[in-house]
Amino acid sequence: MNLPPKVTVRAFERLAEIGAADQGQALRVAVEGGGCSGFQYEIALDTPKTDDLVLEGQGQKVVVDGVSLPFLENAVIDFTEELIGARFTIENPNATASCGCGTSFSM
Repeated sequence: MNLPPKVTVRAFERLAEIGAADQGQALRVAVEGGGCSGFQYEIALDTPKTDDLVLEGQGQKVVVDGVSLPFLENAVIDFTEELIGARFTIENPNATASCGCGTSFSM
């Protein structure tokens, strides 16, 4: 059974803080070839498309395209604040290895 990614309350709260929905934007999480481990995450504000999976919470949206969806099955999209900075992160149980930057992974 394919389980869609989950989005934490903290990630939705951060989207609300930056006013993403007020601008008609959603957080797009995509997987593309490249990076030091074979695949890399692309995370950016974007306009939702009709064929996107839309995850909603607190009036905000996170969208994933159909090609990226199998790579993000059962992943958790979060927002973290650390000494080195704040960013959206992905905890992906499908990744067999990842690099230190946190945006590149292999399966």
